[in-house]
Amino acid sequence: MARSWATLGIDLHLEPTGSGGLRRGLTDALRDAVRTGRLAPGTRLPSSRSLAADLGIARNTVAEAYADLVAEGWLTARQGSGTRVAPHGTSAPAAPAPPTPARIPARPRYDLVPGTPELAAFPRAEWLKAARRALATAPFHALGYGDPRGRPELRAALAGYLARARGVRAAPDTIVVTAGFSHALTVLGTVLRARGVRTVAVESYGLDVHWALLRDAGLATPALPYDDLGTDPGEPGKAGAVLLTPAHQFPMGTPLHPDRRSAVVAWARRTGGLILEDDYDGEFRYDRQPVGALQGFAPDRVVYLGTASKSLAPGLRLGWMVLPPDLAAEAASAKGRVDTVGALDQLTLAEFLTSGAYDRHVRSARLRYRRRRDALATAVAERAPDVRVTGIAAGLHAVLRLPAGTEESVVQAAAWQGLALHGLSFHRHPQAPTAPLDALVVGYGTPPDSAWAGALEALCRVLP
Repeated sequence: MARSWATLGIDLHLEPTGSGGLRRGLTDALRDAVRTGRLAPGTRLPSSRSLAADLGIARNTVAEAYADLVAEGWLTARQGSGTRVAPHGTSAPAAPAPPTPARIPARPRYDLVPGTPELAAFPRAEWLKAARRALATAPFHALGYGDPRGRPELRAALAGYLARARGVRAAPDTIVVTAGFSHALTVLGTVLRARGVRTVAVESYGLDVHWALLRDAGLATPALPYDDLGTDPGEPGKAGAVLLTPAHQFPMGTPLHPDRRSAVVAWARRTGGLILEDDYDGEFRYDRQPVGALQGFAPDRVVYLGTASKSLAPGLRLGWMVLPPDLAAEAASAKGRVDTVGALDQLTLAEFLTSGAYDRHVRSARLRYRRRRDALATAVAERAPDVRVTGIAAGLHAVLRLPAGTEESVVQAAAWQGLALHGLSFHRHPQAPTAPLDALVVGYGTPPDSAWAGALEALCRVLP
């Protein structure tokens, strides 16, 4: 079967000059591409037949242009190797030296910053199997632009899993798939602002990036008090919504007290307010029964937010919102008219969930992280008896309470040891109505197994 012009060779973009005829114009364009460095030494050029077909000119014209440039030393031509840019042709003019870049900080030797799981433990083989099964069975229309709520296969799988594992009351139509938590919060900020909300109360300790996303949406973010019973939602003033981590407060590590869970739900029902529930690491618990999602008690007043960032990897960029029915359509509209999350990744996660691979991975990770947590608590008790380890019944991080006035010096000493970690003050809201505490927030999930012993030793060396 005859080959079409489009199958004859590799592509090369050229714009022959109009002066001096086709041959000269093509020769000048090729010479200029080599001289300026656009065609690097060793680059293989299309065959004369292929380039002639692409440019709509005679093959002899291309062959003669190639021959001219071989004779001049710009190109080389060998039997069986084709025509290539000469390796030692006339070099391109030296480019001006780029400005000296800002000094990039050295990468820490050990990373104990909270928020990332052990990436080396990502279940590559099982994920690849799920991806193959998902791709093999995906309908052709799954590769189109898609429903802004996300793939129906993933929304159905999430509805079943979240009901079983987290006590969430969800239907696929009330789930919107997002590219992670920050994307979800950005969408919600747009929805809340459009609904007339001007204030979202947040916790005294949390992530400044989340507060900034809400402020970018035009929302004020006053801080709620925090005490020995955890965050105190109380009566959040004029707030139309509150952002909470009720199952495992980040970073303090305490669950929201039962009385306060009831109180914040009562506030939402009485005022029409919304509770934004960040269930960022609900799968990981060790010494206590799992704390169910607050959404299960008030699905009409709670927006449940979760991601695969802690259980699998943040690089997947997969998250979800479970919304009250009257809010789901608004959130989908705010997200956009087409799906913005990769369909193949969504189908793979759906297969990963329904096949049981996700549950197996979480159970395995839970055991690994519990061993690390136990090693951390034991080492600190032995090496730094004045430091109290708290917030360790669940999650991937611990809070190490320090003697008063020592946090800044310990964080600085850690940096000298090549150890990256956060002091508690890093996570404190600028307007927090509670007195600051001296503590470290230690993420024990991040280091690979091969680095965990070294990271723990480095940590103990800097503790007072």
